[in-house]
Amino acid sequence: MYYIYYVYAILSAALIPFLNGFFPILKQSYSWWLVPVLFLGFMLGFVVLQFLILLVMILSTNREKKPRATSFFRFLLKNCLALIIKIVRVEINAEGLEKFPEDSRVLLVCNHQHDFDPAVILSAFPNAQLAFIGKKEIYNEMPFISCVMHRINSLLIDRENDREAAKTIINAIKTIKEDTASIAIFPEGYTSPTCELLPFRNGCFKIAIKANVPIAVCVLNNTREIPKNLFRKKTVVDFKLLDVITPEQFEGKNTTEIGDNIHKQMLDALEKLRNK
Repeated sequence: MYYIYYVYAILSAALIPFLNGFFPILKQSYSWWLVPVLFLGFMLGFVVLQFLILLVMILSTNREKKPRATSFFRFLLKNCLALIIKIVRVEINAEGLEKFPEDSRVLLVCNHQHDFDPAVILSAFPNAQLAFIGKKEIYNEMPFISCVMHRINSLLIDRENDREAAKTIINAIKTIKEDTASIAIFPEGYTSPTCELLPFRNGCFKIAIKANVPIAVCVLNNTREIPKNLFRKKTVVDFKLLDVITPEQFEGKNTTEIGDNIHKQMLDALEKLRNK
């Protein structure tokens, strides 16, 4: 994930002898300190430019139109997000990621503890092309975040209106079938203030049934500590991919049966994570 920063380092090193062709900086008595300063300056410049381009793309997003340049945006997002995760001192203790299907779209389901959860999931699967289903309130309450979501083909859902929620589910199925993105969803529907697993809204599992894709079952723990520890001390977040349930495994089951099985799986895994 960090390979782009190695590229920046190589480019920064290459720029110094290039500049030396115009200004003989390598032959001066002060070269011993000027060279590392120039190298660090170029590195910082590339990183800042990367963040500026991402910021411009976010701020110029028209949420009423279909997103553009998704691949390039995802490239910038994953690299900037990796650096942000390091800066805010979050360590993601990930397990089971090797189970994630690389040759098909998926429905990823995970418990929900904090608004930081999507950032953790995107960091764990930087190349998975995930789109999230989030609450419709994000549009007004978090306009910046909603622009990011729009850029990665995410969908908003009205949790209190079954008819509108059904439309979002249909659009999520379409997103998968058209190979636009995989879908990530929090089946609890809300963040859990106590971090205990809430009951599921099992209708979300229709996405996997109708789109005929695997369900990647994940759990995370300790994201509520991130804002408390921000910059001051390291926050270790546990993230685990428990299972990938194939369409053959849930064939003939209804959404309630699928949801009950996954809920129990998550409940057991969270208890183990907290007691380890």
